[in-house]
This record gives sequence, C-alpha cells and structure tokens, in this order.
Amino acid sequence: MIVELNKEDFYRCRNLLNRQAHLEPISVIDGINSGRVFVDDKQNPTTGMVWLGNNDGFFFIGNPCNEKFNHYLNPFIDQFIVGEAKKVNLNYIEAIGNSKEWNTTLKELFHMRNYRNWNQRVYIMKNYEYLDNLEPQMETEFTIRRMDKEILSASQITNNDELKAKILESWVTIEDFLQTGIGFCIMDDNQIVSFCFSNFVAGNVHCIAIETKKSYEGRKLAQKAAHAFVKECFNQKKLPYWECTESNKASISVAEKLGFKPYFHYIGFEFSLS
Repeated sequence: MIVELNKEDFYRCRNLLNRQAHLEPISVIDGINSGRVFVDDKQNPTTGMVWLGNNDGFFFIGNPCNEKFNHYLNPFIDQFIVGEAKKVNLNYIEAIGNSKEWNTTLKELFHMRNYRNWNQRVYIMKNYEYLDNLEPQMETEFTIRRMDKEILSASQITNNDELKAKILESWVTIEDFLQTGIGFCIMDDNQIVSFCFSNFVAGNVHCIAIETKKSYEGRKLAQKAAHAFVKECFNQKKLPYWECTESNKASISVAEKLGFKPYFHYIGFEFSLS
C-alpha cells in the first residue's frame, strides 16, 4: 500500500533523495517549502512520491524497482490522488523521476495512460560565471523593488495579492518566504509587471520563479529582475538555479545571457486525470 507521511516525519525520506539532481523534492523533504509526501512504509520508507505544493510535479524518489510501491501506484492515483487533485483544480499529473533509473519504471507504470513526454533543462551559475556586463538598461518609467514586507503589504499596489498568491504556491506562509527567500519585482507606477523570486530553496541553492505580464514582454524586464536576483544571491553566498522546458527558447535565452551553465536535463511524463 501507499500512505501519506505527516510533515514531522518527512525526514525519514532524506536518504531516498538524489541530492545531485532536482532541488524541489529536497526543499519539501527538508521542510523549507510546502508539499505532500507518500511512501511505501511510514517507519522505513524505501520508495516515495513528493507532490510539490505549487502542484508543479510529482517527484518519485528512492528505489524505482520497489514492486510493492509500483503495484499500488496506479490504483492509488485513481482512488486517492484524482480526488485530491480536483480539490485544487488540477486535471493532470506531471511525473518526474529523481534519478534516470525511474524513467524506465514510469514508462512501464503509465503505458496505459496515454502520457506525453517533455524535456527539461536545469542550469546553475557560479559567481565567476555571471555576465554582469550584459545587464540591460531599464526604461525610466519602471522601478525595481525588493520583494519585502513593505511591497507585499502595500495597499496602493494594485496586484500585490497576485504576487502573494504566487509565492504561496510553493511557500507555506509569506513570512517563511521573507525569512528564507530572495525576490525582486519591477513596477510600472503602482503595478507589478515582472518578478523573479526563490520558489524552492535547498541549503544554499535558490530555484528561480520568473514571470512578466504579457503586455510587457519584449522589454527585457525579466532579464533586469533576474540580474537583481542573481546579484543578491551572490551577495548572500547563495547559488541560483534555473530550469525550464527545452522548448522555452525565451527562458533559455535569458538564462544563458546571464551566464547560467547547463547542470543536467531530465524527462517528464504528463497525463490527464480525467
């Protein structure tokens, strides 16, 4: 069978993690970011599934050849995960193996689910690789602000509730983010039009969430916010971590213009829950 762990028991899964791979399951297991964990055995887990708090993936950790876990996985998805996903308006699953060995297992387990694959790239950057000379100039109508308590509570900012909602997709509370995360936003008058912040953190590594409003794209605002984020990471002796789909050429371009270097890539599996 498959059971859910209480948060205070997540530590039991630490030895199942591939710490040379994905940041997100590490951050959940370490209790930094929000998420849920399902395992084969509450006391001595050997295989598990980490559901990220922002609903952006189910990461499979531990032994991929665990017959006990694998036998129950599809019924567990149908009988439990589907119902839980509906509560948060999630209509599909993104499944990711925390090691390459999981790819074969996931293909076998989901072969009847009409899944599709996608390729994901992961980049990291050391401070000596940072291309600070390529930082773009920002148009005078915009200002850049640190994502601090003042910004997130300012009543005159028309859309800071949207930003807070974005933060709370992966952080348990805004206070947790303010204490541990790093973030910058770009303002057009009283509106946030671009942001870059830590959505997952493991040790000294900060995973980047970055977004620009559609009507403001093409004005290098994401690059400007990312430069501010990267500089603050290095000021705090943190390591920035960037990932995006292989098809997202715009995101790849921004990452490489900052100096990010390929770290690893992986395959994801996606299928509908309907």
